[in-house]
Amino acid sequence: MARPNPELIAALRRTAKKLADGAPYQWGHMGSCNCGNLAQELTKLSKGEIHEYALAVGRGDWNEQMNDYCPTSGLPIDLLIADMLSIGLSAEDLKHLERLSDRQVLERLPEEKRFLRHNVRDDVVLYLGTWAAMLEEQLLATIRLPRVEEPAATEEVLML
Repeated sequence: MARPNPELIAALRRTAKKLADGAPYQWGHMGSCNCGNLAQELTKLSKGEIHEYALAVGRGDWNEQMNDYCPTSGLPIDLLIADMLSIGLSAEDLKHLERLSDRQVLERLPEEKRFLRHNVRDDVVLYLGTWAAMLEEQLLATIRLPRVEEPAATEEVLML
C-alpha cells in the first residue's frame, strides 16, 4: 500500500477533481487513463508525453508496464514510474489503480458501490477520493502531539 504523505494525498485529490471537472479521460490511452491522469498530476508531463513514453517500449497497459518495470533501464517510461514510486506509491498501487481493485479502498465504499468499473470516469473519481481519504486517515494516525503537563494546582488557583 502507498506510503501516506501530504504530496500523494493532494495529488490523488487534484486528479479526482480534474476528472470530475471534465479532464480528458480515455481508459485505453496510457496518458489519459486512470494511472495516466495521476501520472500527469505527479510528474507534470502531458498525456501525450506519457503515452509516447509507454508506446516507445511496446508494452500494453499500465499493468504490463509495472510487470516489466526496471528502475535502471533509463527508459523514459521507467523513469516516469520511478518518479511515481518515489512519491510513495507502490507497483501494486498502480496496478490496482488501473483496475480500481484495491480491497482496502473498495471495503471503505458502501456495499452497493464496491463493484467499480475500471473504465468509467465517475468510478475512477470515487476510487481516487476514497483512496485519498484512507491515506489521510493513516497519516493522521501517525501524528503524535507532545504531551503538555498541566501545572500543579497552587493554593491561589484553588482559592479562586
